[in-house]
Amino acid sequence: MKAPHLTRRRGFTLMELMVAMAITSIIVTVLVSITSSALDTWNRSRSELRASRMGKMMIDSMTRDLESLVTRRGNSNEWLSAIVDPELSKIGSSSLKSTGASRLIFFTAPTDRYDGNAGIPNLDNGGDVCCVAYTLDWKRPVQVGASKFKTFILNRKLVDPDLTFSGNAKFKPLLGVTSSTNSLDKVFTASDNYDLGTISNSANYTSENIYQFSITFQVQVTDSSGTAPIVRTVPVAMGSNGTTSFRVLGTGILTDYSGPYKDEVLSGRVTAAMISLTVLSDLAVDQIQEGKRTFPNDKAKAEFLAKNSYNFSNMVQLPGM
Repeated sequence: MKAPHLTRRRGFTLMELMVAMAITSIIVTVLVSITSSALDTWNRSRSELRASRMGKMMIDSMTRDLESLVTRRGNSNEWLSAIVDPELSKIGSSSLKSTGASRLIFFTAPTDRYDGNAGIPNLDNGGDVCCVAYTLDWKRPVQVGASKFKTFILNRKLVDPDLTFSGNAKFKPLLGVTSSTNSLDKVFTASDNYDLGTISNSANYTSENIYQFSITFQVQVTDSSGTAPIVRTVPVAMGSNGTTSFRVLGTGILTDYSGPYKDEVLSGRVTAAMISLTVLSDLAVDQIQEGKRTFPNDKAKAEFLAKNSYNFSNMVQLPGM
């Protein structure tokens, strides 16, 4: 009787194992590369989306207020005050300071007056003209615990119509401030009045990661230097051409602007305002915390900002002035 035939099983050779390992390594490397690229794209898209949301919040808020700007001609009252923040050097960390920020104070008729109760009986006292102030700050977004994390915070402070018109035992009225008595900015920031320092309260928070914001006023002037008068629009940008102050009064404009048509600007008419801002990503804000990152030169700083910031702007048409 014959014994059953036994089939001999052959294992993998060393060469086959090496080829299999090489192929597996290539596949894993490609997968890791694709995953890393996808994560980087996702993180950048997430940062851009969040920056866009922050920028939109700020621009929408300021646009609504400027579209309702209140001014009156034929008086000496000051209706708008914009000054380059005198404490600009303090806004930011030791490695990265804001390059542009203004204190912007003006009169407007916002819909969120009376804590958002405009038009509701017993809560709306009948006024509509408020005073609004915008400032940029470098502070902790939430004052909780011992965290030292800070970011750029844009604040908006709204003074309701009652205090704007009449003031009270503590606050002087804001409407009616003239250049002969004091500037609107000085009255607003005086320690015994509204104290701009209190604008940093969480209740005045508008958006964060706003690295810088600037405003450019479009002033319509009449150029009479030629044979016939020509109407021109002159851009007056805060922080450029020596401009550190721009104030609108019922009698005209007061400014230290020193660019073209500087004399004509004083009797010109403000027709629009361009709002421009730069928003940093969360990663960038984390990197510039005290002691975390330093820049060897301005070029390295510019490259960092170009990679980790987003720019937004909007032109706002102002009511007739």
